[in-house]
Amino acid sequence: MLKSLSSNNRTAFDIVNIVAGLGLLISPWLFGFAAETSAAWNAWIVGAAITVLAVAALYAFYEAEEWANLVLGLWALVAPWILGFSAVTAAMWAHVIAGIVVAVLAAGSIWFSHNHPLSAA
Repeated sequence: MLKSLSSNNRTAFDIVNIVAGLGLLISPWLFGFAAETSAAWNAWIVGAAITVLAVAALYAFYEAEEWANLVLGLWALVAPWILGFSAVTAAMWAHVIAGIVVAVLAAGSIWFSHNHPLSAA
């Protein structure tokens, strides 16, 4: 039974987080919402922060990095409605998809770092 996340799996999680962070970072230019100030700035800042934390996690795992990525992922998920750019479809979906990916991977990494078994049976 898998009791903890191996370093190879953790590395894969970090690489996916890097891709998600970079995707969010370049999404204003890629999807054409760079003129939407709050959406673009949020994508640039949150995407850069996710990327930097994931790169740092590649070198040494600290649970604090995963908690920070969890918070950033959840923020990216709700930011379109809190900052008022949910009507900008491309910006909203870029944030929602990146937020879900980052939050789920961070939560999984935190869960498995505490050696929780997959089942109680």
